[in-house]
Amino acid sequence: MPHNQVRETAAAEQLLPLIYDELRKLADAKLRCEQPGQTLDATALVHEVYLRMIGDQPFANRGHFFAAAAEAMRRILVEAARRKARVKHGGGRHRIALVDLPAAVPPDDLIALDEALTRLAERSPVKADVVKLRYFAGMTVPEVAVCMGISVATVERHWAFARTWLFSELNDNK
Repeated sequence: MPHNQVRETAAAEQLLPLIYDELRKLADAKLRCEQPGQTLDATALVHEVYLRMIGDQPFANRGHFFAAAAEAMRRILVEAARRKARVKHGGGRHRIALVDLPAAVPPDDLIALDEALTRLAERSPVKADVVKLRYFAGMTVPEVAVCMGISVATVERHWAFARTWLFSELNDNK
């Protein structure tokens, strides 16, 4: 292993304890909004995010790191939704909850959201990043503004546009 890679791996291992609690809170908040019966828990999601990100790339700053973490969470959750949607995993069946739970996104809708978000990213990558940070990382508007280095007003405009655009895309495809 080259000396540079050893140093980056050691730095990443030192970083994990510093960011673990924050990533865990984001993952927990995101999973509370998921469909009941989710097999991933917050700890597993954080570990999967960490494994995908370790040694993957250097991060310029905190905002860059959390943007990458949000993208990794998005991919992991979409992959899980696609797995569950397969017939082999009961894709045609719907679980009936016996208790009232917060609104969740069914796996089919999460896949449709991912496809629409990919189309939005082709049109406006910055707006797509706002959605990823707000929806998949659970960040507030001010947190997204700090993370992306843009104003709160700009985040609010991008968020409003993206929500409207995604709503239209998701309803047009039904």
